[in-house]
Amino acid sequence: MISDIISAPYCNSLTEYSRFITREVKIGDIGLGGQNPIRVQSMTTTDTMDTAGTVAQSIRMIEAGCELVRITAPSIKEAQNLLEIKKALREKGYNTPLVADIHFTPNAAELAARIVEKVRVNPGNYADKKKFEHIDYTDLGYEAELERIRERFTPLVKICKEYGTAMRIGTNHGSLSDRIMSRYGDSALGMVESAMEFLKIAEENNYYSLVLSMKSSNTQVMVQAYRLLVQRMISEGMNYPLHLGVTEAGEGEDGRIKSAVGIATLLEDGLGDTVRVSLTEEPEFEIPVAKALVSRYSNRNNQQTITPINIYPINPFEYNKRITHEVLNIGGANPPRVVADFSKTEVDQPSKLFRVGYNYSVELDKWNITDQACDYIYIGKQSLSFEIPGTLGIIQDAKFWNPAISNAYPLFSIDELNSGEKQFSSKLNFLQLNQDELTDSIIEILKNNSNWVLVISTINTHVMPALRRLFVNLLEKGISTPVMIQRDFIGNDEATFQLNAAADLGGLLIDGLGDGIWLSSADKGLNQRQINGTAFGILQAARVRISKTEYISCPSCGRTLFDLQETTAKIRQRTGHLKGLKIGIMGCIVNGPGEMADADFGYVGTGVGKITLYKGKEVVKRNVVSENAVEELIDLIKEHGCWSEPVI
Repeated sequence: MISDIISAPYCNSLTEYSRFITREVKIGDIGLGGQNPIRVQSMTTTDTMDTAGTVAQSIRMIEAGCELVRITAPSIKEAQNLLEIKKALREKGYNTPLVADIHFTPNAAELAARIVEKVRVNPGNYADKKKFEHIDYTDLGYEAELERIRERFTPLVKICKEYGTAMRIGTNHGSLSDRIMSRYGDSALGMVESAMEFLKIAEENNYYSLVLSMKSSNTQVMVQAYRLLVQRMISEGMNYPLHLGVTEAGEGEDGRIKSAVGIATLLEDGLGDTVRVSLTEEPEFEIPVAKALVSRYSNRNNQQTITPINIYPINPFEYNKRITHEVLNIGGANPPRVVADFSKTEVDQPSKLFRVGYNYSVELDKWNITDQACDYIYIGKQSLSFEIPGTLGIIQDAKFWNPAISNAYPLFSIDELNSGEKQFSSKLNFLQLNQDELTDSIIEILKNNSNWVLVISTINTHVMPALRRLFVNLLEKGISTPVMIQRDFIGNDEATFQLNAAADLGGLLIDGLGDGIWLSSADKGLNQRQINGTAFGILQAARVRISKTEYISCPSCGRTLFDLQETTAKIRQRTGHLKGLKIGIMGCIVNGPGEMADADFGYVGTGVGKITLYKGKEVVKRNVVSENAVEELIDLIKEHGCWSEPVI
C-alpha cells in the first residue's frame, strides 16, 4: 500500500471533466492551448529532399484533417528544402503550419526556425549524448554540463524569438541522455527534468512560445511523466500547452488501442492541447484515429455529477496494483482476467468457443487453449450441454445457476441479493453493481465474506472517473474485494469500439485499478473474437497482462531507412507466436537504441540497406544486409533461447 496519501495536483478534477487551461501559443495562424480546441497533427514519411512527394503527402494529411504538419530535418540540406516545400504548399493554397523535427543537429534547427512556424527539439539528442554510460557527476560537474547545454541551445531560442517561431520541447523516454539517466534513472522524473532544463533556458531569454511533450512507448511511463510534468508546472506557476502521444505505438489494432490507452488516460483528466497518434502506417491514416479520440471530449456537459475525490488514495506517479484478496484465480497476485459475454449468443456446441481462444478437436476430443483464451464465459440464462476445459469458468445468472457444475458460478444483481430465496457458491460469487449502489449493507457483506467478486459498471457518460470514484470508495472503506470492470457498447463499429473501450478502461488499469475486464456489445457487426481480442489488447497496452508478442515500432518518417510497414509485417508473421517477447523495429538510429531499451531484441536501420540488430541495449550485429536481416533476427532470438516453433 502507498503509505503517503497523495492529492491530485496534476489536473483540475478527478471526477468532473475540466480542461487544464494552458497559455496560448501561436503557430502560424493557429492557436494552440488556451481556449482553442484540441489540435490534431501528424508527420510526413517521405524523404524531405523529395519536394513533390512531401508536398503531395502533406496535402493528403491536411485534407484528412491534419492541423500541423511535421517534417524531419536531420541535416542542413533538409532544413533548407523546407523552404521549397513551404512555397509549394502555399502556392497550392495550403497554409497549414509546418513543424521541423530536429534531433542531433542544432545548425539545422537554427536554419529551420527561420523558415517554418515551429521547431521540435529533443533534449536527449539536441545537445547531449547517449552511450548508455553511467557517470557520477558532482554538483559542480553537473552544473558545468548544464552551462554547455545553455551555450548550444540559447542561439536557437533567440532565433525563434526573433522570427516568431514556436518550439516544442519533446522529451522521449527512449532518448534520455546519459547525464539525465545517471542522475535520475530511467524514469518519468528524468523525462520531466530533461524538459525543464531546456524550458528554463528558454525562459531566461524571455521566450515563452513553448509546447511540451513526454513521449514513451510504455503507456504507464508516458502517463506518469505527463502527470509529473503538470504537477511541476503548477508548483512553479507555469501552464505550457501539452502535445500528447504514445511513441512507437505500432500498427493496426495494436497501435490504435495502445494510443487510446495512453492518450485518453490524460484527456480524461483534462490534459492535452494537441494529439498525434503514431502508427506504423501512412500518416493520413493516423488523423481519423486522433480525431475520433479528441471528439470524445468535445461535449462533456451532459455527464452526471460524480462525488468529488479530494484525496486520491493511490500514487498517480507510479504503478501500484490495488491490493485485493484472491478468489479462485481472480485478484491477489493474478493478472487481470477476461470475461467473454455469450449471454446473447446460443452456446450449443464447442465450436462456439473458437472465437475466444478455445479450439476443440473432435477427432482427438481435446481442447487447444490459445494465449488469448478468455478466463470466464458469461452465458446468462443458458446452460451448457458439453464439457468445457477445466481452465474455463462459467458465469450464470443467479436464478439459473446450476451448483452441480463444478466450475460454474452465480452472478447476482443487487435486487437478487436482497430477495428471499437464494443460493450462494462456497467458492465464488459475482455481484453486479454500478457506482451508486455501494451501500453500507453491501460493504458489510463484502467485509464478512471473502468469496465475492464485484462486477462494476456505470451509465455515466464520463465513464472512467465514475468508475474511479467507486474504486476510491472501496479503498476508503478498506474493502479488498476483487473487481471486474464491465462495459457494454452500442452503436460502435470495430475501430470505434476499440478506441472507446481502451479510453474508458485504460486509465483505471494504468492506475492499478481492476482485477479483470468484461466487454460486450449489442452491435451485430462485432463478434466475440473481435471483442475478446480488444480486451486482451487493452490489458497488454496498459502493461498489466502480456498475452502476445509486443512490437515497439516507430511510425515512418523521412529518416526511415527501409520500408517500415513491409518489414514490420514480415517480422510479425514470423514471430507473432512468441508470447511476451518484445521486439523493437526502428526505422533509424534517432530513438532506436533508447526507445527500444525496453525490448528484448531490436531491428534498427543504420544505413541504406543496412540493419543493426540488438539484444536489449547491446549491439549484436552491425551492417546486416536488409534482405537477410529478418532471418538474422530469428537466428538471434534462437541463439538466446527465446524461440519456440509455432503451433499449427
